[in-house]
Amino acid sequence: MPEPRPGIDVPDHRGRTGLDRTGRDLQRNPDVRVTDVEVLAAAWHVLRRTTLEYRDPSGRWETQQRETYDRGNGATVLLYDPERRTVLLTRQFRYPVYVNDHPDGMLIETAAGLLDDDDPATAIRREAAEETGVEVGELEHVWDVYMSPGSVTERLHFFAARYDGSTRTGDRGGLQEEGEHIELLEIGIDEALAMVRDGRIQDAKTIMLLQWAVLDGPFAAGP
Repeated sequence: MPEPRPGIDVPDHRGRTGLDRTGRDLQRNPDVRVTDVEVLAAAWHVLRRTTLEYRDPSGRWETQQRETYDRGNGATVLLYDPERRTVLLTRQFRYPVYVNDHPDGMLIETAAGLLDDDDPATAIRREAAEETGVEVGELEHVWDVYMSPGSVTERLHFFAARYDGSTRTGDRGGLQEEGEHIELLEIGIDEALAMVRDGRIQDAKTIMLLQWAVLDGPFAAGP
């Protein structure tokens, strides 16, 4: 008799079972039939290999395999002070970019985090408070985006919110018990855009929100 498999037959360290069932019941696209799901790794997040049948434009069914990395969905927020024309960003060490040619791995970003079991608005209020110390008031929903659809399942919920830079104190954020050592950067919007142009800001979600801010958001020119 085979050994019970954590995350599949018995709970893993996060209490999960049935990780090999994800996608098997999908029926929204009549040209796609999922036939098998294999869990390749399930530490904190889940790597799966899915076998599917895809009906091509000629009507012929072909077998394909896709690996997907499931880390859950997330949210991010651009904190901006319209009077002072500033944005509040974070800088922290990100090993994945460090190992992929970033000079020092210290990435400049908007506040962000995974939803876990919260709705997007609740999650980003929590993350903004933890990372920046800002208690977010009214949130503006910007859009929801799949950031790396070739392999990562994550959908990121984008928000914007005002903050009062004149009352802000401190230049550090993050939860040390979670290994977060975050530097806070208050930057003028024009300087932030210059940092995008010269490569000092290389994070996709941050670039998207900064460009939204000057095209359609709080720093957009009037008609």
